[in-house]
Amino acid sequence: MGRLDNKVALITGAARGQGRSHAIRMAEEGADIVAVDICAPVGTAPYELATPDDLAQTAKLVEDLDRRILTRQADVRDLAGLQSVVADAVSEFGHIDILSANAGIASYGQCWELTEQQWQDMLDINLTGVWKTCKAVIPHMIEQGRGSIVLTSSVAGLTAYANLGHYTSAKHGVVGLMRNLSVELAPHNIRVNSVHPTTVNTDMINNPAIYQLFFPGSPDLTKEQAAEGFIHLNGLRIPWVEPVDISNAVVYLASDEARYVTGTTQVVDAGGLAAYRIPHA
Repeated sequence: MGRLDNKVALITGAARGQGRSHAIRMAEEGADIVAVDICAPVGTAPYELATPDDLAQTAKLVEDLDRRILTRQADVRDLAGLQSVVADAVSEFGHIDILSANAGIASYGQCWELTEQQWQDMLDINLTGVWKTCKAVIPHMIEQGRGSIVLTSSVAGLTAYANLGHYTSAKHGVVGLMRNLSVELAPHNIRVNSVHPTTVNTDMINNPAIYQLFFPGSPDLTKEQAAEGFIHLNGLRIPWVEPVDISNAVVYLASDEARYVTGTTQVVDAGGLAAYRIPHA
């Protein structure tokens, strides 16, 4: 018996990375999946985003687990598009029990040097897009009288990181949104929590743009060479965690094991937030 049997999970940013991992882990635990992704470029993201082929691969991986999946290309900045996805999901499955608002982008620069478009894209996707996703799903959850919402923030939602002022601002905003929703939705038996990953082994961090932050002037670094820079962000001597490490936290928060857990910040940081962590040699 799975921990999420008979549940339906809607996941944004599901075509690859953490979102795909969440879809697979939830399917492994018995959930059917609604997988949403923009599958298109965002101009200020300095790396390639997911494609329709990536979303199709997520669908195949879920179907290989004998679970049902509905895929939709949608932009979290488009409320009407998200509401259409929710309507399709309810028509297909009858209910939505879990929301994983996971979609997000990264870009880099000192606060005063960011362009207006960098700032706006970041806030529109990583904060307002989370709110719009919740706004699309919550009325259905209120009607059915239950639900678990997990918002993807970051360790940057709990502390500051240089060259990530717009990202840090958005991810701090996600924490405020989570806390407010947890209070407002508690009378409806809907739980709301956030997850806070450290660096995760996905395309969002493994790309030349972020490598330049650690090793300026070295444009041809390999992933293995860049890993030496990432190690210093964590307490444990690892450069990053794997997507499944975050998925395991999401599954817990979505499951009945966490039936009385709401309004919390679930940290998966490899010790990176410890104020007096021991520096790596």
